[in-house]
Amino acid sequence: MGESRQMRCSFAFLGLLVSSLAVAQPNWRLKWSDEFSGATGSAPDSTKWVYDLGAGGWGNRELQTYTNATDNAYLDGRGNLVIRVLRSSAGAHTSARIKSLGKFDFQYGKVEARIKIPFGQGIWPAFWAMGTDIRTVGWPRCGEIDILENIGKEPSIVHSTIHGPGYSGGDGITSAYSLPGGQRFADEFHTFSAVWTPTSIEFAVDGVPFQKVTPSSLAAGKAWVFTKPFFLLLNVAVGGNWPGPPDATTVFPQLMVVDYVRVFQELADDVGR
Repeated sequence: MGESRQMRCSFAFLGLLVSSLAVAQPNWRLKWSDEFSGATGSAPDSTKWVYDLGAGGWGNRELQTYTNATDNAYLDGRGNLVIRVLRSSAGAHTSARIKSLGKFDFQYGKVEARIKIPFGQGIWPAFWAMGTDIRTVGWPRCGEIDILENIGKEPSIVHSTIHGPGYSGGDGITSAYSLPGGQRFADEFHTFSAVWTPTSIEFAVDGVPFQKVTPSSLAAGKAWVFTKPFFLLLNVAVGGNWPGPPDATTVFPQLMVVDYVRVFQELADDVGR
């Protein structure tokens, strides 16, 4: 059956639209990843991660002590990293905070992780990045990109934030993403990502962008410090100024289960790196 001119024009338009969308998509190349394959109960890959250790509140009046014990960070033998928060009979909390500092950093591209977060009052999971120059310039001048944060009393909400000089702590540039219908992020895995360019950082949940920050998002005179290498962090904190302490409703242990962490860069960004 012959096509009408209108139909041919419609198909031609659709073809051009699909072609233009394909051109607009970044040509991502996997730069680095951890798929967390390994024996059940083994520690995270020491060629990719190191630990932050100790207590002291971590600048937020947090309650946990971070350890390097496989009680708190281990592979489950099914391709996942587990960060486990424990509470002792005396009420002390232990957890883990791992980072790629000194092992891997990156500048621009797409970073994502597939995570099933924990839940409960006072539980504070995070997937984030900080400037590798933190040891020389300190925080917040090093910059911080919070790809995922959740406070357990908000089971349907996650937050993404940037921090830098003059816009840190409670003054960070932030936005929230909510699941519909009262669904909980703790009930299944979700993918959390950020696409980072020299002039923007765009956050997404399950592939849906919900916040894009640029230098124009900052107050006048504030510096955009996201033009240098950053390293990655994964942790679960307990208590602190933002989430508040656990209460009688909080169940332990709590688990953050990470399927993978992947960093992609556009082919053009790889030139000379």
